[in-house]
Amino acid sequence: MLIDRATIFVRSGKGGAGCLSFRREKYIPKGGPDGGDGGRGGDVILEADPSQDTLLQLTPRPHYRAESGQGGMGKSRIGRDGASCIIKVPLGTLVHDRETGELVADINEVGQRIVVATGGAGGRGNESYKSSTNQTPREWTPGGDWVERTLRLELKLIADIGLVGLPNAGKSTLLRSLSRAKPKVADYPFTTLSPHLGIAELSRHRRLVLADIPGLIEGAAGGAGLGHDFLRHIERTNRIVHVLDVMPFDGSDPETNYHTIRGELAEYSDVLGAKPEMLIFNKIDLVPEADRDTYCQDLSNRLGLDHVPLLVSGISGEGTEAMLERLWSDIHAAPRAVWPTEGS
Repeated sequence: MLIDRATIFVRSGKGGAGCLSFRREKYIPKGGPDGGDGGRGGDVILEADPSQDTLLQLTPRPHYRAESGQGGMGKSRIGRDGASCIIKVPLGTLVHDRETGELVADINEVGQRIVVATGGAGGRGNESYKSSTNQTPREWTPGGDWVERTLRLELKLIADIGLVGLPNAGKSTLLRSLSRAKPKVADYPFTTLSPHLGIAELSRHRRLVLADIPGLIEGAAGGAGLGHDFLRHIERTNRIVHVLDVMPFDGSDPETNYHTIRGELAEYSDVLGAKPEMLIFNKIDLVPEADRDTYCQDLSNRLGLDHVPLLVSGISGEGTEAMLERLWSDIHAAPRAVWPTEGS
């Protein structure tokens, strides 16, 4: 189950207090100050974990606290630092401060660590105040206070390819054909209720990460249907594969369907509207071979295309290998995409 939003409460550790102490030993009548400094409070740290792909692990336990530092002690002993609290999150996690709305972190690199709540500094013991003019200092300081924050986490899936299209365009069937992912497939709209990730294996140990996004409908950018909740995931993909059903079972016009999806992507954000797209004609196995060339050429002309897109079938596997090879070439020939950190 994909959980792509979570709210957590974090608190760093408080710094340990400095110690006020004087050396008191037999035969040492003029023992000086020996109060040690307090230990530093632990931090709360978010760490990118590539093995995770959901925020589900954070929902049953929303409170996270780091350990406080130990107070300083006599005999010049320094208090132990508090242990930090490390919270592992998936790649693609955006972290906002719930109170201010500030973007705290954009976690998108393996091993990336972000301190979201800094531990308090350790207090100074009286030994640190001694000098030639102050040989019996009685000054000491308490440890620094902890930091509390409420953080809003939002996951934007990081994938090479995002599959978009109307409900029942065949995206889930295509993902099954290209990878080992097992999204639900059925002959009714909105079978896919949340994004699914799959890995397509190419020859020579190459691979592409594919994301199947729930079907979009007219008005999705404004909140209609299921697509609005998941459009943000497409912003992190390098390429969009627009899956167009050439023989819709509901009798709708493929040309109208194509422009509906393009309009929703552009309305949602400029990032999606300008993102490189590969259009494919899906369910080509439903078109009789004798009429296929004429039908596809006519549809391409109506869409204003100067070429016929790739003909693909998720059921038979026709055209899928050629599609993956072209996607691989396009992605690795272009500069790395710059992912947006803000968006709807």
